[in-house]
Amino acid sequence: MDGLRPLPCDAVGLGLRRALLGPLQAAASTDFDFLECAPENWIGVGGLFGDALEALSARHPLVCHGLSLSLGSVAPLDETFLRRVRRFLDRHRVALYSEHLSYCSDDGHLYDLLPIPFTEEAVHHVAARIRQTQDIVGRRIAVENVSYYATVPVDPGQGALREIDFLNAVLSEADCDLLLDVNNVFVNAINHRYDASAFLAALPSERIAYIHVAGHYDEADDLKIDTHGAPVKDAVWSLLGEAYRRHGPRPTLLERDFNFPPYAELVGELRTIRRILSEATPQGTRRAHG
Repeated sequence: MDGLRPLPCDAVGLGLRRALLGPLQAAASTDFDFLECAPENWIGVGGLFGDALEALSARHPLVCHGLSLSLGSVAPLDETFLRRVRRFLDRHRVALYSEHLSYCSDDGHLYDLLPIPFTEEAVHHVAARIRQTQDIVGRRIAVENVSYYATVPVDPGQGALREIDFLNAVLSEADCDLLLDVNNVFVNAINHRYDASAFLAALPSERIAYIHVAGHYDEADDLKIDTHGAPVKDAVWSLLGEAYRRHGPRPTLLERDFNFPPYAELVGELRTIRRILSEATPQGTRRAHG
């Protein structure tokens, strides 16, 4: 689409959170390359917050990461909401819109991201909803591999799939992109006892639109909780480098949703992303990505 702002593949970004508005507005131009926001939190917002959004999106490319589309739900998609999202994306020239590969509603919102059964039937159901979403918003979307703490019981006769096979089947049938959350790969690999490196290796490079990296909480050696409320851990940094080496550079967002440290510490983590990306990918492999 004309007028959209694609990101360089080596771009690094931060989440646009209201608690960070002051530092983001005062930030040096070299601190970050883009911002990410949840449309649900900003559509229709006016006043000082609305003015801040307008000013920031004029200065920095904006990507959007949805919270409430509930792609795995059986309830009809909220087409009125999606049309409002499209207007928001168009207004801010957003090239990347992503959502979680999960569901978060039943009769009402459940305020959690719940896992979809890994079945062939669910692949067809979710892929159809993603295609419908893409038609309404007028652009390809990316779906995020989510963290989950229990699997949905599946009868073997229902075509049970592994997580990686379910994810790849959805990407192919929906013809959509992937938002690769490296922390979620690490957390799920520990909690569900699979090989994070093998999971990364099985992903289709050509579908990875951008990457999330975040902190988590160590409940126990065999139980990790995805929180977005702590610094990124060394093992996740290592997995991020592996993702770059295997799939090439991609725009990468540092997620932090609460327990915000001083802004300078977040900038330090952004510098770590830049360093890992530089070490993992030769300069010649970096090209515009949109």
